[in-house]
Amino acid sequence: MNKLSTQTKVINRRNVIKMGLGVSAAAMAACSGDYPAADNWNKGDLAHLIPMVSHSALAIKASFNKVLNTAPLLMVNGQAVKGTRQDTRGRFWAFRLGSLSANTVYTLQLVDQSDNALCAPWPLKTFPAPTDQPTQLKMITYTCAGGPDLPVLPGNRHAFKSVAYRQRMYDLMLEKNPDLIIANGDHIYWDYRSWVDNQDGDLAKTAMKWFLESYGSFDNQIPVLGTANEATLQAVADEQIARPYGVRFRSTPVFFVTDDHDYFDNDDATPELVTFPPNSFHQELRNTLQQLYFPEFIVNEVLPDNFPGLVPTEDMQLSTHFGSFQYGDLFRGLIYDCGGLLSLGDDARLFPAVVEDWLLGKTRDETTRHMAHIPSHPMGWTAGKWREWYPDLLTSSGTLLAAVTSDQQGGKYLWQQGWWEQHQRILNALSAQKKRTPLMLSGDLHALGSARIERSDELDLSKNPVYTVLTGPVGVGGLGWISSARGVSATIAKKLQLQEFLTPEERNGFTVVDFTRQHGTITQFRSTTPSADPDYLSMEIATSFQLS
Repeated sequence: MNKLSTQTKVINRRNVIKMGLGVSAAAMAACSGDYPAADNWNKGDLAHLIPMVSHSALAIKASFNKVLNTAPLLMVNGQAVKGTRQDTRGRFWAFRLGSLSANTVYTLQLVDQSDNALCAPWPLKTFPAPTDQPTQLKMITYTCAGGPDLPVLPGNRHAFKSVAYRQRMYDLMLEKNPDLIIANGDHIYWDYRSWVDNQDGDLAKTAMKWFLESYGSFDNQIPVLGTANEATLQAVADEQIARPYGVRFRSTPVFFVTDDHDYFDNDDATPELVTFPPNSFHQELRNTLQQLYFPEFIVNEVLPDNFPGLVPTEDMQLSTHFGSFQYGDLFRGLIYDCGGLLSLGDDARLFPAVVEDWLLGKTRDETTRHMAHIPSHPMGWTAGKWREWYPDLLTSSGTLLAAVTSDQQGGKYLWQQGWWEQHQRILNALSAQKKRTPLMLSGDLHALGSARIERSDELDLSKNPVYTVLTGPVGVGGLGWISSARGVSATIAKKLQLQEFLTPEERNGFTVVDFTRQHGTITQFRSTTPSADPDYLSMEIATSFQLS
């Protein structure tokens, strides 16, 4: 019997609170304080679902509010794909299927092995093939969507926006009908090692005490999966990823880029503590986070054997930290994590040489009409942080959290000249394109902003300037702005000449990128009010410009 692609069976929704073992405290909290979804799609016991597609494959990560003792099945136009368990108990599952047709809408549904529906059906469309010639593409991108669901303090002060606020922001994005979403870094804020070992301020001490009491702690002497560490990670990420996303993006592919906070740390460098490159335990935390909550990148090309993070599966090859996607011959996106595999020393880089060579080669290949670099760390501006492309050490007016330590010569402690040299090579390659306008869509900075880089020290980029965009923070609140947390504001790096379209501003928002065959348009949206109440959230255009 296979009626599931055309009709939905009756689903008896269980009360999450009564499920008992196998459900985290954060999952239970999802019963209240959420912003209602705009549709009435029956999600059953699904807690969250994040899809990713290419022109020939799909990859989905999903979790349930209860433990499933047998693997669920994903029905794809009637074809059954058995779920692969991602955790030790059976709440988290991955579904992967290759050999799909390009530019095709598939009907999906989750069922159990007795053919009972676990949710309603939903559509998901593959991208156009590389040889196809689509006429338009709409992407939405943002950064810094993580953060615990903390109460708002007196005076409307808050470190992070509520889960309900983020849910409402996502719904406003979906109203614009994007073809895909890029969630660029800092999906989690829970800086365990830097806050425990390097509590410089009262806020860090208070926050860490609250985190430990609310979520549990990590033990870096034991593995993540199969120990108390797994429960702590799930308690944190259920609240910061599963609840805000839920099932809203089930028909919209989402590409997750990871950055420093997704390793459960801040990028600190002091004589007492250097947090990056992450030690094996924090790398394991980041990899487990991805394993449970969001898909790895689908690989549609031959990569070098020493390319970091390659994961072969039965249906496709995946990549954990670095990836690309292509939308017909209209657009190619190049995604790279600038923290997890950074290096120090004589050949210091924010990402390995093999990845840099791959990026430069892809940049020189102008077979798509448009292309963008999508790094986790921005080019153009500095906040005086350690792990930046730039040596700028800004004078702070007082910080709530981590200050940057200076070295004996008055520069940033342990900042690496090789990072700047890599910056120059990337900018030079972008500007050297003959047919395309260089574009960079970045994360990390808690701000909306955009500019055109016309010169970078000795590099004259004026013939083909590089457009750089701070895509806008979703989850940051008043105490989480750079000016509050670091005592400084984002400024143009000293060795650069920029023409700014939007001077970085500390406002929640996101960026819409529209491509046609003729041109690209950047439109940045900001919230109209600093209020944390999602019922009052509305968006206005902060700036809009064409890529010339």
